Amino acid sequence: MVKKILMFLIHLLLFSSIAIILVLGIPNLIAEWYARARQFQVEQAPSAPVAIVFGAGLTRDGQPTPVLRDRVATAVELYFDGKVQKILMSGDNRFVDYNEPGAMKRYALSLGVPEADIVLDYAGRRTYDTCYRARHIFGVREAILVTQRFHLPRAIFTCNGLGVDSVGVIADQRTYSQYAHRFWRIREIPATAMAFVDVFITRPLPVLGEPEPIFGVNDESSLKEQAHP
Repeated sequence: MVKKILMFLIHLLLFSSIAIILVLGIPNLIAEWYARARQFQVEQAPSAPVAIVFGAGLTRDGQPTPVLRDRVATAVELYFDGKVQKILMSGDNRFVDYNEPGAMKRYALSLGVPEADIVLDYAGRRTYDTCYRARHIFGVREAILVTQRFHLPRAIFTCNGLGVDSVGVIADQRTYSQYAHRFWRIREIPATAMAFVDVFITRPLPVLGEPEPIFGVNDESSLKEQAHP
């Protein structure tokens, strides 16, 4: 009897492990495949009206982390190369003393970007929220997503799934620690699986508000014609 129970538990553990691997692994494989042809370096990137920069944390003194600095700096390169006309900086600002978009803006200004071409999204608490709000609050229909390579598949899949025609630009401007990179890669596995649930099943509403379109209809049409003559 004990042997039968033990064998049952072993089989249950085995089947559960296989199910977990499939549930978590398949969405990641699909996202990687989907994003493969949509990832570029700055020099090869196509043009788009807007670059979307995803938040990536602040240091204790309120400055962008190295990862976030690289994202902002990459978007600034796109801007000065004429690949984008506006930069949408999206991050978390749930607390008075934590303002990712504000820190991103200050850094972009220090790199020479005119304030008029920087747009802030204070409710980009996660990738899904940033993509959803880009489409429904800021009226973005086409964009370049700026983030590190490990995050691009999920970002590209999510934004395209929510109606933002997107490609990604890799923001890896330095060599990150092996420990941090390993942690990020592991975290992406459940996060990507959850992105599939969000996009295909639940479609949760993030924090919303009044529409704040970056461009008027005529402005965006003109920019698309310039990008795709």
